[in-house]
Amino acid sequence: MMKHFIFLLLFFISFSKFESQHSDESFGLPCSRIAEIKGFIKGKNYNQDIAVFINFKIHSGKYRYFVYDLKNNKILQKAIVAHGDGSVIKNSEALRFSNVDGSHQSSLGKYEIRESYFGKFGKAYRLDGLDSTNSNARSRAIVLHSYYCIPDKESPNPACLSFGCPMLSKNAFVETSKLIDQSEKPIILYAFY
Repeated sequence: MMKHFIFLLLFFISFSKFESQHSDESFGLPCSRIAEIKGFIKGKNYNQDIAVFINFKIHSGKYRYFVYDLKNNKILQKAIVAHGDGSVIKNSEALRFSNVDGSHQSSLGKYEIRESYFGKFGKAYRLDGLDSTNSNARSRAIVLHSYYCIPDKESPNPACLSFGCPMLSKNAFVETSKLIDQSEKPIILYAFY
């Protein structure tokens, strides 16, 4: 009986240490979202090692863009990311989202990060929406790109706004680009609220 008790006690201690080491809730990345993406990509032709997460619940001046190591359960990069100016609700901290062209709103859901191209913002990556909430991403020209007004560091001030694209600072975009460009398979980006 005592051996059972000691075993259970050790199990709970090691499990709680594992949870504290591998839970990124305090960083704004819920374990349930990570588990959801791990389940979604399993056995599919996606990069199984890393995924990108955007938690739109977090204030836009704070880190809410996360490149996550799915194998070692750790954040590789965190950054400021913009949302669409149409997502802003006047006199409210809440955001709204849309899949409609011309709404200038961000869209929620899973995206495939696709090919890069050079446009008016320099290098950018096309995004293919995989859910009904973001299926018009490509036709709306919702892409991952950098923009000069996005800061590198957290601030109490909100980040500048996009027309619905997830925009990063130049430095953050360069860091993300290295990971995307060396990946042989598409990387999933998951935007949630």
